[in-house]
Amino acid sequence: MQLQRATSLLLNLGHALDHMFLLIFATAVASVAVDFGFAHWEDLMPYSAGAFLMFGLGSVPAGRLGDLWGRRSMMLVFFFGMGVSALLCALAQNAWQMAIALSVLGLFSAIYHPVGIPMLLQHAHKPGLTIGINGLAGNMGIAFAAILTGFMVKYVGWRAAFVFPGLLSLACGWLFWRLAPPETESPARRTTRARIGLDKAQMARMFMVMTFAAITSSLLFNFTTNGNGQLLRERFTGIVEDPAQLGIMLSAVYAMAAFSQVIMGRLIDRFAIKRLYLAIVLLQIPMFLLAAQAQGWWLFWLQVGFMVTIFGAIPFTDAMVVRYVDDAYRSRVSGMRLAVSFGVASLAVYSLGPTVKSAGFDSLLMAMAVIACCSAFIVSWLPQEPAAPTQVAGAA
Repeated sequence: MQLQRATSLLLNLGHALDHMFLLIFATAVASVAVDFGFAHWEDLMPYSAGAFLMFGLGSVPAGRLGDLWGRRSMMLVFFFGMGVSALLCALAQNAWQMAIALSVLGLFSAIYHPVGIPMLLQHAHKPGLTIGINGLAGNMGIAFAAILTGFMVKYVGWRAAFVFPGLLSLACGWLFWRLAPPETESPARRTTRARIGLDKAQMARMFMVMTFAAITSSLLFNFTTNGNGQLLRERFTGIVEDPAQLGIMLSAVYAMAAFSQVIMGRLIDRFAIKRLYLAIVLLQIPMFLLAAQAQGWWLFWLQVGFMVTIFGAIPFTDAMVVRYVDDAYRSRVSGMRLAVSFGVASLAVYSLGPTVKSAGFDSLLMAMAVIACCSAFIVSWLPQEPAAPTQVAGAA
């Protein structure tokens, strides 16, 4: 039991590291741009798109290897690969070196979601709550990226913001190697069945909805988490301009919003998915519309509001996988879903800088409101299902 708790703790910490690494560059981009000789941060932002493209494309082989080779082995590759690639980012001397290092980082970061989450859920009796806590850990990684990077930029330099998490990831890899019990068989040989059976037509419909909903939610996630730092900086000009203080404020946004995943996770264990999912995506629309015109502290609280709805929507796709898909295939299904959603959503990262430079954040936030409308339409097509029981029968 103690080993299982230690493994679960390291898996949750891995989720925090996964999200933290991907957002260090976005938080420090203004300082990196100055160091690399760019006049505007918007011109450097497209160089990070490779990380998110590889995050998506790498999910397919990562999921396949997780099911067929083993999830424990793949998590070791994740921890050590992330640590080394973060150190490479710290050594980059120009934009193209940074682009290559970030792409390598994205490739290793692709391992976590299709491998770490199914591994965490193998023995979960309340998968919704487990997903919610895991999501909270991931979002705390986003919050920590904001505050760590803000302080590193101010007192040490942006390179240190990659070095310290890189060393932490290497340490976690060593602990995981020592504490995680070996797997006796590959996940592909397991016979654990899905919680709720759907016929072929319902399953095809569910996969379609899950994939397209994952695309729209990934677009919103990447637009906001990569752009929030600069949005806060722009809308607080003349009010708060210290990078460390702005980092604390952005960290507070993410920390407050993160708990929405735990709440939604508990609700997912008790109720049918469709109504919950539809409610949370409908709330995104007014939040973005209001934020498009907000300044100063009004913007800050609206940021909290729309991040609550974005983070709150995240557990649903993982909950659908665990509710409808047999354990033997979960890593592969998750990998394919992530490849499509983050492959498309990498365009958000690539276009973020040029879009803000030409049209401004107000137009970007209006566009995100339109994307949220698309999400609501897609989720409305989910097949109906009975309310999920509070306990998972036969979860193993």
